[in-house]
Amino acid sequence: MAQLSPLLKQATPVQAARGEGVYLYDTEDRRHLDFTAGIGVTSTGHCHPKVVKAAQDQVATLIHGQYTTVMHQPLLKLADKMGEILPEGIDSVFFSNSGSEAVESSVRLARQATGRPLIMAFDGGFHGRTMGAAALTTSGAKIRAGIGPLMGGVAFAPYPFAYRYGWSEEQAVAFCLAELDRQLASTAPAADVAAFIIEPVLGEGGYVQTPPAFLQGLRERADRLGILLIADEVQTGYGRTGKFWGHQHAEGVTPDIIVTAKGLASGFPLSAIAAPKAIMEKAWPGSQGGTYGGNAVACAAALATLDVVQTEGLVENARVQGARLVAGVRDAAQGIAAIGDVRGIGLMVGVEFVNAEGKPDGATAAKVHAAAAEQGLLLLTCGVYGNIVRMIPPLVVTGEQIDEGLALWTKALNNALT
Repeated sequence: MAQLSPLLKQATPVQAARGEGVYLYDTEDRRHLDFTAGIGVTSTGHCHPKVVKAAQDQVATLIHGQYTTVMHQPLLKLADKMGEILPEGIDSVFFSNSGSEAVESSVRLARQATGRPLIMAFDGGFHGRTMGAAALTTSGAKIRAGIGPLMGGVAFAPYPFAYRYGWSEEQAVAFCLAELDRQLASTAPAADVAAFIIEPVLGEGGYVQTPPAFLQGLRERADRLGILLIADEVQTGYGRTGKFWGHQHAEGVTPDIIVTAKGLASGFPLSAIAAPKAIMEKAWPGSQGGTYGGNAVACAAALATLDVVQTEGLVENARVQGARLVAGVRDAAQGIAAIGDVRGIGLMVGVEFVNAEGKPDGATAAKVHAAAAEQGLLLLTCGVYGNIVRMIPPLVVTGEQIDEGLALWTKALNNALT
């Protein structure tokens, strides 16, 4: 008898049997409020009727049309439809399966387009678990430990996490840009750097919004030094931050390459990179492909997902309900010394737990996280020390469901900390 790998650890004890909107039902039909959204994947909620119908119809027509062998309509329609939501000038798309694969595709493109070997990533970033993506990742030792040597040609610069430094955001940005300049003049020569890669909001690294001034500083340096700017929008894209793309919170910043996945197809495996055709066509022939990339059923689901996001106003809903959620979480944190910080943008909210000395406290975060699951509220943890509890509701969440979640969160805090 075979079994799942013992290394697969569940964040919650739930065995899901079915899902409806923001709720999961377990094998005993107990209802759980899902504020994980499959790590930000089920943007339209579980089993949205339009997505379900699109997938069902496509399964009956064509399941797999391998896209370097034949073309199919869902793939072509999706590429065309994405033109409506991509920033102006970004008009060429390549589809793959996962966020990690898309990240590696962006690195391959950047190196081939520039002829330069180095990729500059930033402390705390998460870009995936495959060998190349893991080489760019510093959100936690578990991603990198025991598998080296990792892909070479990677340098790291400080990330402006103001809370961690104990500085103002302005001070953190100034320091990190100055350190970046020092590295570009020393250990990572600018003439060798193909791209900067950064998340508009750190995901696994702690739900920290990248300050707009920092993204603007990267854009200025990229333009001046011939470096490409890659925005890893795997978790922030498709409306989660209250704008369609997370980088859009930084005025005047358009990346050269956008990486997207997670919320793209409401749970079907699909990812993409997008860039101007002038950059994309510099990739070498045969450098893009894959057996399952651009799967017909996943593309049909993605078309339906985009339709739902647009017609149901889910980007604006993420902004409104996100503000309601973060305000409620801050209210619940009043007087609790174990909570050092509450931060959030759109439907990405993080609660940082600290000990009496103000240092990261992963044990308390785990205790509160478990208490929330007992109440029927499903959450995740993140951060280098696992001391941040994060809330990632589906974009379809209502104000009433936010309030339901806040009530359960308050009970979890009381049960775990008293």
